[in-house]
Amino acid sequence: MGTYVLRRLLLVLPVLLLVSFIVFSLSYLMPGDPARLLMGQSADEETLALKRAELGLDRPFPAQYAAYLGKLVRGDLGISYAKKGKGVGEIVGEAFAVTARLAVMATLVSVVFGIAAGVLAAVRPYSWVDYGSMLLALLGVSLPVFYLGYLLIVFVARNIGLSTAGFDDQNVWTQFKSLLLPSLALGALSTAIVARLTRSTMIEILGQDYVRTARAKGLSEAAVVLKHALRNAAVPIVTVVGANLGGLLVGAVLTETVFSLPGLGREVVQAIFQRDREVIAGGVLFMSVIFVVVNLLVDLTYAFFDPRVRLE
Repeated sequence: MGTYVLRRLLLVLPVLLLVSFIVFSLSYLMPGDPARLLMGQSADEETLALKRAELGLDRPFPAQYAAYLGKLVRGDLGISYAKKGKGVGEIVGEAFAVTARLAVMATLVSVVFGIAAGVLAAVRPYSWVDYGSMLLALLGVSLPVFYLGYLLIVFVARNIGLSTAGFDDQNVWTQFKSLLLPSLALGALSTAIVARLTRSTMIEILGQDYVRTARAKGLSEAAVVLKHALRNAAVPIVTVVGANLGGLLVGAVLTETVFSLPGLGREVVQAIFQRDREVIAGGVLFMSVIFVVVNLLVDLTYAFFDPRVRLE
């Protein structure tokens, strides 16, 4: 397994290098003057020229990209031009803390409700439980996350008095209430995918010979379904859940915007409008690293759920 992990990590490096080049190139081509963002609109041209030289913005593109890579190796993501020199690493860290909580809660929603709906539908195929679960799954796939978010705000939050504006980082209970509806909106698509996959996989497994043998031995239906069938269905489910987690971390932009959450996706969107290229590059690169790491962890969990899997 150690060799496999090392090989995967080595394959990550060219991917991240390519991502850094693309992101830096796009941010380099963006209109706007970073020096003016730092110095203000009233700064004269001489002051701006000195600031550009200080930041290395007067150098050619290859030199700027090489300097950027050198800072990345040292763990330095640069400074925010729009926020008057605040470190990008600090900005990304604060924003990602919110995005990570949102993505984890949305993943829990998809795992709990998706697997439960899929198992119930598989145990009672072609019943009203099956049709009802799959109808809800179809709605989850069909509704865009921003539209579902607005529906939750209008019809749920207002009726029960649940706050949906902002985020309080100091109080755990307030955080939970602030993230409850966003996690439901963000996790709806993942829940639908997990439910449909669980149903189809479980129906196939419940028809296998070893399941019939387990029933013939007198095992309870709960033991047959949960211990024998569900565990063997776990590998494809874990694959989808892991891929969805990476996607939720990267794709929380709309949810954070609708619910006014200060997450990393919303921070990058604001940086695009402010033409703050260091924050854009740092945020996108950080999300790329997280996505790659999550997918590696998903691969490593295969052997736990299925002993027949060997990582080579």
